[in-house]
Amino acid sequence: MTTENFRPAYVYIVECADGTFYTGWAYNPEDRAKRHNAGQGAKYTRSRLPVQLVYQEALPDQTAARKREYALKQLPRTAKLALIKTMPETAVPPA
Repeated sequence: MTTENFRPAYVYIVECADGTFYTGWAYNPEDRAKRHNAGQGAKYTRSRLPVQLVYQEALPDQTAARKREYALKQLPRTAKLALIKTMPETAVPPA
């Protein structure tokens, strides 16, 4: 295993311009949101720009972030909205 597997990682949710959510993982969610907005993100977000980072959660490593990403992707929209509401306003700067 490489040392990258043990770097702190994040799971994040961005809200797309059409009001839908996209969930992913990254080492730097703010930078990743900027890359989504530059058209370098997932195919899903490219047609729904701009996106805004609305949720991020720190995890101990890439493996934990990927597992949490999968779990969040299984949640219904109402549960994602409730999760997003738990984030302090200052925790996610505007993208």
